[in-house]
Amino acid sequence: MSEINKKKIAVLVSGSGSNLQSIIDNVENGNLNCEITYVIADRECYGLQRAEKHGIETLLLDRKIIDNKLANEIIDSTLEKSKTDYIVLAGYLSILTEKFIKKWDKRVINIHPSLLPKFGGKGMYGIKVHEAVIKAGEKESGCTVHFVTNEIDAGEIITNVKVPVLEDDTPETLQKRVLEQEHKLLIKGIKKIL
Repeated sequence: MSEINKKKIAVLVSGSGSNLQSIIDNVENGNLNCEITYVIADRECYGLQRAEKHGIETLLLDRKIIDNKLANEIIDSTLEKSKTDYIVLAGYLSILTEKFIKKWDKRVINIHPSLLPKFGGKGMYGIKVHEAVIKAGEKESGCTVHFVTNEIDAGEIITNVKVPVLEDDTPETLQKRVLEQEHKLLIKGIKKIL
């Protein structure tokens, strides 16, 4: 695929950006045939620094300062101008508005740290997911890449991978093992949509 018709993605982050780093590494080594137009964050976070280190445009829309509706409008116009094709939510904690999701239908994907539909929905993010998995006595967990819809974590599943829950797992040890798989699965999910 030539540079002209190479797909463009934007990555939205709220945290350390380890999934973002996986995307950057895979773009740089040629495993992912796309270009990252923007890394956008809803708070000051290490994910922005990772992007800057690699010369990727960044945008900080601090949720403490900018109302969510306005932030969504800014994201939309920014990504329209840069002719972005797809949006990847990589640990992005703000909720996208209904209007935004409708406009970008089937072009926004998310990675979630469980085997959806289990342990998804409102309030289910980060360590809370792994705490719930262990509390429920699950024998396996995993992660899921899915399309984003107006219902949290309920969009069509693109791909997922299972991770065993070990007897001596703590939420932290499970989170670490799931995250290792997230880094691989997210790349697989992006390849599928590209």
